[in-house]
Amino acid sequence: MSETKPQTYANHARFDPWYHFFLAPIALIILIASIVHLVRHPHPWGVLHVVLAFALFILLFKVRTYSLKVQDRVIRLEERLRLATLLPEPLHSRIGELDVRHLIALRFASDAEIPALVGRALNEKLTEKQIKQAIQVWRPDYFRV
Repeated sequence: MSETKPQTYANHARFDPWYHFFLAPIALIILIASIVHLVRHPHPWGVLHVVLAFALFILLFKVRTYSLKVQDRVIRLEERLRLATLLPEPLHSRIGELDVRHLIALRFASDAEIPALVGRALNEKLTEKQIKQAIQVWRPDYFRV
């Protein structure tokens, strides 16, 4: 995937235009409109419309969360394998102490800075945001949605 500018902490968050700016707003509008219609014109079919709109809204968000969870699991696996090859023994035995959020943040760190950053993350209990802000050489991930 070709990107026009290098990825950094400041610009690494991504939006999926079809999801964030089309599907999610449309689902919300449909839900609100069906509720307003039911309140103004009470009818048993209106209740069905609200239930269906709510189901669509929930479905949309569940599908999104499931795909992000799968991505997180893949990133967790990739980063554990990467750390197993890059970390010296004292830190290698502590890989299991890193939670998924740490591993997701560490994927942006270059191989050279991984040992020091993992040590800091474990010893100083760094948050995901603090890990990302501490990265000096950003390793881009253009495939996450």
